[in-house]
Amino acid sequence: MHVQDTHWSAAPLASAGRTGGGRAAPLRVDAQRNLEHVLRAAREVFGELGYGAPMEDVARRARVGVGTVYRRFPSKDVLVRRIAEEETARLTEQARTALGQEDEPWSALSRFLRTSVASGAGRLLPPQVLRVGVAEEGGAPAADEARVPQQRSQAGAGELRLVDGGGEPGTAALLDVVGRLVERARTAGELRADVSVSDVLLVIATAAPSLPDAAQQAAASARLLDILLEGLRSRPA
Repeated sequence: MHVQDTHWSAAPLASAGRTGGGRAAPLRVDAQRNLEHVLRAAREVFGELGYGAPMEDVARRARVGVGTVYRRFPSKDVLVRRIAEEETARLTEQARTALGQEDEPWSALSRFLRTSVASGAGRLLPPQVLRVGVAEEGGAPAADEARVPQQRSQAGAGELRLVDGGGEPGTAALLDVVGRLVERARTAGELRADVSVSDVLLVIATAAPSLPDAAQQAAASARLLDILLEGLRSRPA
């Protein structure tokens, strides 16, 4: 089944799943419940283990058979795309909120980073976005690299560059709004001149470690992000 078929709401399923005698059709309600369990489990498993985690782990966490997972998502790629799209949309909305509600450029950028790291969404960004290429001598990117908005215009040999999402849904919007946050903070002199969108997304992706204890994870994330924010901020000469 194509991934778009999974965008159901519970209400239409409940009303449509009636027989002529007025009895509910439990299979459709169960299917919706199973879908919700699978999506929740996939976010948890992929967030903890990365997108390399097997579908069997997702099924086990969702407490359904692996066949149930494959009925909703015919391949792992389809499930990964669904989760990545949802998390990209979440990050984009968090960036827009910070941009619209914070007048101070640094406050807007740091708010976005703190909110995104706390939500854990950075661990679930599309793999294509977080694939990092290494610039060749002279700063020329690899052939399949596309520059993202606000990427540094000059790069030295061996510099890490973030590869564009290759047309993944929502990726362009995310890069654009984060680019605006970066440019505002840089123009205000509050962000180091060499910091790019690439760096900001890598901070989000790496500042949310997956630890078994939720309290320890929150504390570790907050501490690590404080350190990384200090590294991003501009300092007087």
